[in-house]
Amino acid sequence: MNVTLIGAGPGDAELMTIKGMNRLKEADVVLYDRLVGEDIIAMIPDTVEKICVGKHTGKHPVPQEEIGSLMASKAKQGLHVVRLKGGDPFVFGRGGEELEILCENNIPFEVIPGISSSIAAGICAGIPLTHRDYSSSLHIITGHVKRNGQLDIDFKSLSGLKGTLVILMGIAALEHICTGFLEAGMNPQTPAAIVENATLKSQRKFIGTLETLFELSQRNQVVSPSVVIIGNVCTLSDKLGI
Repeated sequence: MNVTLIGAGPGDAELMTIKGMNRLKEADVVLYDRLVGEDIIAMIPDTVEKICVGKHTGKHPVPQEEIGSLMASKAKQGLHVVRLKGGDPFVFGRGGEELEILCENNIPFEVIPGISSSIAAGICAGIPLTHRDYSSSLHIITGHVKRNGQLDIDFKSLSGLKGTLVILMGIAALEHICTGFLEAGMNPQTPAAIVENATLKSQRKFIGTLETLFELSQRNQVVSPSVVIIGNVCTLSDKLGI
């Protein structure tokens, strides 16, 4: 394979797959994101070329449209390229977009899945995302704001599902997200949670309600990466959390 797309998981190096670790050691060059854990970066052999293409809010060291081109260019040099992405590359990781460029250039690839923070955050906070007594559906949503400043969330439809809502990349737009659900008719007392730095030693969790969640995030200076969970399953956090 010329290119291997690897999901590094939510941050804890022990949660990365054995297959992913093996491919990492075989690489000639690794293009990695900001959310890849430092312990995972440390596993990359010193002989491997490492290129950070990670993104912060409003700051893009390597524009997204150039990442795929860089992968293709390195692969055409006969190098084994590893594209290392936080979480799972196909869960709001834009992995599909990058692979389309490889397809256009007839470059073979493989994809190794990773544990998405959308799943790991709930586990680490003692929140089962599905539970027969609380929620029979799970909906994973991106809170990333488009370039026009608009959120692409169907608040009305999601409010009526009565399932668990997991929102990735939503901290910067949390006030708008909470307001959107409240205006769509969701109960203000709906249990809600924020899990910051899930799986890492610096992990923090905050439990509140839809009505109080934004104020809770402001008071505790919550930062990215954080996962927002909305639904009755959040009431189990104190009981099941470590």
